Amino acid sequence: MDSRTALTLSIGVLGGLAVALTAEVITVPIWVVFLAWASFFFVGGGIAGWVRSVSSNLVGVVIASASLYAAYLMGGSLLVTAIAVGVGSALMVQASWLPMLSTTPAVVVGFASTVSTVAGTGNDITVTTISHPGLVAAVACVVGASFGLLSEFVATAMTKKSGEQRVTTTETASTEGSTAG
Repeated sequence: MDSRTALTLSIGVLGGLAVALTAEVITVPIWVVFLAWASFFFVGGGIAGWVRSVSSNLVGVVIASASLYAAYLMGGSLLVTAIAVGVGSALMVQASWLPMLSTTPAVVVGFASTVSTVAGTGNDITVTTISHPGLVAAVACVVGASFGLLSEFVATAMTKKSGEQRVTTTETASTEGSTAG
């Protein structure tokens, strides 16, 4: 089977499984799972991509949580929140000086996932339970990157011919910068 078809089937089946899993077992926002899954492929995939994606996403979660908490501490007005988020956005770009975090969009995924989890769940950043939006977004980012790694592994297994050596990540169905054709 060609690599694009294998990746299509792998992501299609696992995408459905991710929806069921996040609805019934690990109740995190599915949109965050899918964003983190995309982040995994964006940074290059493989084990190194999983580490880089999760690290970047989690830094974004921390920056967003700190920005929203700072806004809360300063009264939470729209102006204060806008300034705090602006400072957080600048910090995301500065984080890219670290090689592990050099793919700024992957950091933005974590930041946006946290802010959207606040909006989507109605839980404020000050919640001190397991429902804390930062914790929920962080778990969803790890789950999403893990689904990315699993989908890549399954696609590689589906393209492997009998007797063939194991295919490396760079030889699999990389979708970074490619067209659907």
